[in-house]
Amino acid sequence: MTEPVIRTRDLRMRYGRTEVLRGVDLEVGAGEVAALLGPNGAGKTTTIEILEGFRRRSSGEARVLGADPGTGGAAWRARLGIVLQDWQDHPRWGVRQLLAHIAAFYDRPRDPDELLEVMGLTAQAGQAVARLSGGQRRRLDVALGIVGRPDVLFLDEPTAGFDPRARREFHDLVGRLAREDGMTILLTTHDLAEAERLADRIAILVRGEVTVSGTPSGLASIVQAPSEVRWLQDGAPRTERTPDPSRLAYELHRRFGGPVPGLEIRRPTLEQSYLNLVGAGTGATGPDAEAIAERTAA
Repeated sequence: MTEPVIRTRDLRMRYGRTEVLRGVDLEVGAGEVAALLGPNGAGKTTTIEILEGFRRRSSGEARVLGADPGTGGAAWRARLGIVLQDWQDHPRWGVRQLLAHIAAFYDRPRDPDELLEVMGLTAQAGQAVARLSGGQRRRLDVALGIVGRPDVLFLDEPTAGFDPRARREFHDLVGRLAREDGMTILLTTHDLAEAERLADRIAILVRGEVTVSGTPSGLASIVQAPSEVRWLQDGAPRTERTPDPSRLAYELHRRFGGPVPGLEIRRPTLEQSYLNLVGAGTGATGPDAEAIAERTAA
């Protein structure tokens, strides 16, 4: 069996008494687009930074392209493309100037002009980076991340702050990269709709643990919030939440000796199930867990 391109086993990260990651298990196969989905503070950025080799884990196993990210050398790093959550360097550089400068560090880079065309940035080639819109800047970030022809691309909250049109264009771009380049992509997001649209596989991270993972369609049956059953009893509305609405409906039918007045069953959507799952997502790690990590990092 082919080894996963990205794999973690019991991955843990602690900062003093704060445990940000509590045993994360994750696998991403070659050519897959995987999403690490969860609320703010769940540990997504910490996980991806360990996999990129930017943070040293407290314990557990991590492998990317067959190597330990904590000891990966220059040749290993050259096989990674990294798009950080926020990157504001080189504001006065021209767009093409910056892309060509970064390309010069690789043995077999993409052609900067062709890449600008693919990214829809040809018209901005001579423009200063600081003058780009948010969507244009994010496309430039991706161009910088893939100019070296990486085998793995990491995207941390890639569409944070985007308007709907820019988000849709960026989603189309990521889809093309996966289909046409066969790139393995791991992205983090707190947006379920984004994960559903982009990912072949989704891992939901809550309070530093992967609670469930699977295909977007498979998660609908794995992550089940209770259904809501409504009916009228003695003229008054009644509501009950239950994981087995069919059984409750049958019991009500027997109780009433026939049709149940006003019977209505509302089954949860995947979005409702996800929100139910992460509803306690500000628990032990807390919303500031990753901020603590930032302040205490070496």
